[in-house]
Amino acid sequence: MLIGAFFIMKKVLKDFIKYLRMSGLSEYTIKSYHTDVSQFYEFIKRYFRDDPVLKEIKTKFIKDYLKNLYINGVKNKSLARKTSAIKKFFKYCLQQNLIENDPSINIKTPRSDKKLPKFFTNDEMEALLSLPDLSSKYGIRNRAILELIYSCGLRISEVSNLTLKNFGLGYKTLKIIGKGNKKRIIPVGRIAIKYLKKYLKIRDNFKQNNSNIEYLFLSKSGKKLTPDEIREILHKYIDLIAETSGYSPHSIRHSFATHLLAAGADLRAVQEMLGHSNLSTTEIYTHLSIKEIKEIYKEKHPRSKK
Repeated sequence: MLIGAFFIMKKVLKDFIKYLRMSGLSEYTIKSYHTDVSQFYEFIKRYFRDDPVLKEIKTKFIKDYLKNLYINGVKNKSLARKTSAIKKFFKYCLQQNLIENDPSINIKTPRSDKKLPKFFTNDEMEALLSLPDLSSKYGIRNRAILELIYSCGLRISEVSNLTLKNFGLGYKTLKIIGKGNKKRIIPVGRIAIKYLKKYLKIRDNFKQNNSNIEYLFLSKSGKKLTPDEIREILHKYIDLIAETSGYSPHSIRHSFATHLLAAGADLRAVQEMLGHSNLSTTEIYTHLSIKEIKEIYKEKHPRSKK
């Protein structure tokens, strides 16, 4: 490809999405990138007679877009994500020699207001795990999903992509390929193994027309359970447990990390099990543990209220 040619942004965006799929990102992440860059594309069309041309996109256009979002009440966390998506898109364009200069290079990513992720207490987690109706094949499947997420700290996309090949001998370990093709091996707890085996005994009841599908968790139509379907299943149970808003299926993964650290687990071991590239990402769960300790102190210590 020749630098300076009139590459249309709409066409390059399609190539960018293909590139992201080849990079091993989850479909959920790719969808977010596509949405964010597409919204930027729709905004900057006002500066062009025809479809936006890459080499004519200026830094000012990006600043105007982000300013417009801010004025319309978009929070810093979303602004940071959208800025990151735009910067990644133009970095790709530069690497592919589609542009000479990156118009986003001097755009600063807004600081995201970090909120501590919500997690379930031990009692809430026990209550959540016990909700599925084990007299139903769907309940058995759903209990196995819940137990595996909590036992191994899995992301929803990782649960969707599980096959029996991911498990080690006796189902005692789980090999996961997570974000950015990062591989990790996680121990599987005794209770999770118990409910996984219960599900495997009735898994054939989900199959249609003797299909030989390799994915572990199947839908009622015998197909692979998608991440969106798993989220819908989990939300149904979470809504029965959560007394306040802000809880999500990801809260089960947060609970996995928080409960381990609160019980004295090594921070780097938890980092490895979660598949975090940076230790600082895992450290947020130490703050959660400290917060919990302070609350216990305040409630239980005889002089905390004096």
